[in-house]
Amino acid sequence: MDVVVENLTKSFGLQKAIDSVSFKARKGEILGFLGPNGAGKTTTMKIMSCFLFPDYGNIYFDKYSIHKDACKIKEFIGYLPEHNPLYEEMSVIDFLEFIAKIHRIPGYKIGPRTVDMVRLCGLDSEKHKMIRELSKGYRQRVGLAQTLIHDPEVLILDEPTTGLDPNQIREIRELITNIGQEKTIILSSHILAEIEATCDRVLIINKGKVVANGTSEELRKKSDSDKILKVNICGASEPEIFKELMTLPHAKVTHQKDEHYFNVRCDRHLNIEKDIFDLCIRQDWYIHELTPIETRLEDIFRQVTQN
Repeated sequence: MDVVVENLTKSFGLQKAIDSVSFKARKGEILGFLGPNGAGKTTTMKIMSCFLFPDYGNIYFDKYSIHKDACKIKEFIGYLPEHNPLYEEMSVIDFLEFIAKIHRIPGYKIGPRTVDMVRLCGLDSEKHKMIRELSKGYRQRVGLAQTLIHDPEVLILDEPTTGLDPNQIREIRELITNIGQEKTIILSSHILAEIEATCDRVLIINKGKVVANGTSEELRKKSDSDKILKVNICGASEPEIFKELMTLPHAKVTHQKDEHYFNVRCDRHLNIEKDIFDLCIRQDWYIHELTPIETRLEDIFRQVTQN
């Protein structure tokens, strides 16, 4: 199911939380939603889940509008808010069966569906425990099971790995990736490496406006027209190698702290690699390493959110 957000605007008093936000999330796509604190991510997600309504704009889930079909939309979305709401005095099994009844899943399907969610979310060893006894990681798994139990077509996950350790983050990420093959997922996180590893496309919002939208590769190309090469050359002293590299046309060279390592920057359309290779041939030097340095998502995030 495609999700289309059109000119979404929402204010709280004099504060404009989101300002004419538009984007599209496609079926089978995991869309990473990034932004600094207070950028408008959570407000957008609450509107998408029909928990809030905008001042202007609309959201369409295929043909359904949040203004006309909010009740219908709630049937086929799963929403996991940042602060995972769970009934701590219930066991995992009882809680999931309770949620299944809320979603009006037929009685004969509740048992099998609960078992499926326990298996899918890795809760088998904890299924009879009270939720208050669970670790943060297992509570997040219960939250995901709750979000998935009615088999929604769209998942809206607000900071699903908050407070988890690296092992738990990896497990939740793998779970989301597997689920995302069949569903539309909008995922927010402050962990940029997680977004880059998990998501097909990245949307960055700042001060209520969309400031970047595309795949990681597309954002890299837009953010910096230059390419940077990490070069390790041996066969002469560092000052001599640095001096000769500086003679390369259209190249900017900086010396790294590591011995005999240099960064060479130039326009990404230039074949500077051949120039470096020819230089080493003439000087009877040898290249120990020649590696392109990718612009990190963290660098892109900083560029588009600093103003």
